Amino acid sequence: MRVLIADDDDVLRHILEATLSKWGYDVVVARNGLEAWRLLQGNDAPKLAILDWIMPGMDGVEVCREIRRGEDRPYIYVLLLTAKHKKQDVIAGLEAGADDYIAKPFDPQELRVRLRTGRRILDLQAELLSARETLRYQATHDGLTGLLNRSAALDALRNELEQVTRQGTALCLMLADIDHFKEVNDTYGHLVGDAVLCEAARRMRSSMRSHDSVGRYGG
Repeated sequence: MRVLIADDDDVLRHILEATLSKWGYDVVVARNGLEAWRLLQGNDAPKLAILDWIMPGMDGVEVCREIRRGEDRPYIYVLLLTAKHKKQDVIAGLEAGADDYIAKPFDPQELRVRLRTGRRILDLQAELLSARETLRYQATHDGLTGLLNRSAALDALRNELEQVTRQGTALCLMLADIDHFKEVNDTYGHLVGDAVLCEAARRMRSSMRSHDSVGRYGG
């Protein structure tokens, strides 16, 4: 797993980098808060981040706040590294969006288990997102052919109608049927009929442009 280290202290940064690399992490290094924030906005941004609280440009708390404003991005687990030990400082860091904190000078074993906790949470989140996507797909797609189901196809049609009404453009709607399909089922059985439907769906999908929609309206 990739992890970002952001610290303006060269010695501590090198120690962290060597320690995490030894544990098998793919380490990305930032020397200040601004650089950390830039790296965390990339498409392949690390999902784990260790941020020093006090850094030039942007401190760790400011980076946390910016991360949490991006609700449309994948979740980043943030561990604040700080020499501040007062209760109100810890509360301020957590309220800014940090998930955990560790005090300087850090204990390697404590850091290791806290990162392990972060990984478990990120793994759980990935499972939940995958399950949500599966449920969304099942709710909008036909279970046999993989085409949009009737409800989703009608939603797509409504969206297209609204768009062409606003823009004053044209819309093409095609309804297709398979001739003598009942004879296929009666002669060869429903499994073969299902195979015919799936192949018809595959051929229709292969003929569509990326912005076209194809769904299964009826039987």
